[in-house]
Amino acid sequence: MYDKSDPRSSLAAAEKKAAPPPARFAGTEYGRFYETAPQIDDASGRTWITRGQNFVIAYSDCRAGAVFAREGQLDEYALIVPDAGTSVEITTEAGTETVPGYSVAFIPPGKTVVRVLAAGRIVRLFTPKSEDLASLASNAGNFAEPHPTVPPFVAWPEPPGGLKLRWYSLDVPVEPGRFGKIFRCTTFMVNYLDPRIGPRDRTKVSPHHHDDFEQCSLALDGSFTHHIRWPWTTDMTIWREDEHALCLSPSVCVIPPPAIHTSTAEDLGLNQLVDIFAPPRLDFSSKPGWVLNADDYPMP
Repeated sequence: MYDKSDPRSSLAAAEKKAAPPPARFAGTEYGRFYETAPQIDDASGRTWITRGQNFVIAYSDCRAGAVFAREGQLDEYALIVPDAGTSVEITTEAGTETVPGYSVAFIPPGKTVVRVLAAGRIVRLFTPKSEDLASLASNAGNFAEPHPTVPPFVAWPEPPGGLKLRWYSLDVPVEPGRFGKIFRCTTFMVNYLDPRIGPRDRTKVSPHHHDDFEQCSLALDGSFTHHIRWPWTTDMTIWREDEHALCLSPSVCVIPPPAIHTSTAEDLGLNQLVDIFAPPRLDFSSKPGWVLNADDYPMP
């Protein structure tokens, strides 16, 4: 359910799949990094780790010169550098490249190193194949068994030229009719939403649900209330109470399907949210012009 001013109101309705009702619903996962201890605190800085069924998110407050190395990385991972003043140096098996701040990068498998040239924050996104990080997640125990409504992860096709370091500036003008700034790779879709100054208009919210994929909403600036409602089924024993959870920044909210959800910005100043999906969304990818690097990564 979208207000007519919301670009998502133009999405084609998903074909309904005949499926039995779930035997149980998974709950929302929250990572309020501003009020909890980091999972890693070392010479590179402090890193908080939270996960969903199909992804692991590592948020780091970095010292200048911080180094994040991966040995034998099994699949492509993503890096978000939110601030213009925080550039990074990324080394892959093909060489070293400097990536400016306010960018998103997709980093190939194998041996890689991310070096943060100036103190600041970065966000790295991995699939659970990165078991070392998945096991450190603050909520790792909640995924000892797969969540019932999320299908197994399947990566999207590799580019014809193979996987390599690719990065993209987030300095993209807002365009009417396009929903945020969307980039995708084989493992992730990152939607860096248009910044919102001030609280969201309560008469134009967007309650909706996803049939079979989870959503990670990463709050980088400001604060958001995440409104969550689960459908009723004939089995009252699996019903869940509505949630209206206030999350300051930095934080993540992992919304499981098929929960109905919408988020409202709360601060008077900047409110910046990033939506993350693993694997990429087909409906967003099918909208011409929405995925800004669509030419680099083919659809299934």
